[in-house]
Amino acid sequence: MRPPSCRPKTRSSRGPGSFRSVDAVYDPRREGGGRPPLEPQVTPTLSGKERRDTYHHGNLREELIAAGMRLAQVGGPEAVVLREVNRAAGVSHSAAYRHFPDRDSLLWAVCERAMSELARRMEKRMAELPPRRDRKRHAWEALEATGQAYIEFALAEPGWFRTAFGVPLELRPIAPGEGSGDSGLDPFQLLAGCLDELVATGALPSERRRGAEIGPWAAVHGLATLLVDGPLRGTGPKELALQVRTVLGMVMHGL
Repeated sequence: MRPPSCRPKTRSSRGPGSFRSVDAVYDPRREGGGRPPLEPQVTPTLSGKERRDTYHHGNLREELIAAGMRLAQVGGPEAVVLREVNRAAGVSHSAAYRHFPDRDSLLWAVCERAMSELARRMEKRMAELPPRRDRKRHAWEALEATGQAYIEFALAEPGWFRTAFGVPLELRPIAPGEGSGDSGLDPFQLLAGCLDELVATGALPSERRRGAEIGPWAAVHGLATLLVDGPLRGTGPKELALQVRTVLGMVMHGL
């Protein structure tokens, strides 16, 4: 279900460059409502019987990706090692080879899945917004919600955040539309949809729309990176709230 206030008329032709759905083995929609917790929610490993039943239905590839996601959740992209994924999934290398012949192919799939999780968090945050008769106000709130969800995801799941943007340079980037959420849009396209809605409501002049994704994306990703891996890591709740408000306020005023 695509967020009503952020439905782009067409898919953005541009993507994050290093930006599908998470299967029944690993399903983030099992979470409770509200914002994501700041504690990692580690997905439990399937039992032997569940794993065998899954494989009989032809979902070995999904279990391997889910195992990779569990490793990445704790250790980031560096933890996604084919040997460990096979061990976590309880299969031999030869059984997994038909799906992932090497670590690079597996890592790429896990990076895409982590990006999909980011997109889902953004969709969820926008879906929680109260309805407004004032479409212009709702459009601004939706844009702010994407930024809040982005930063919340980075803080709650730093391993997945690093993995989503951890595609090695020697591999092809994740293309627009890959790493998408339930709406079929990736994080960059969700941002683009919010900007399109600002134009549609008259909040953003159409002549300033082209390339307007870059400023908000760079600002929010920069703050998230500083909070996770930079000098702002360990920031207390009050200071964190101020930093997020400051950056998002600058983004919206800058548009």
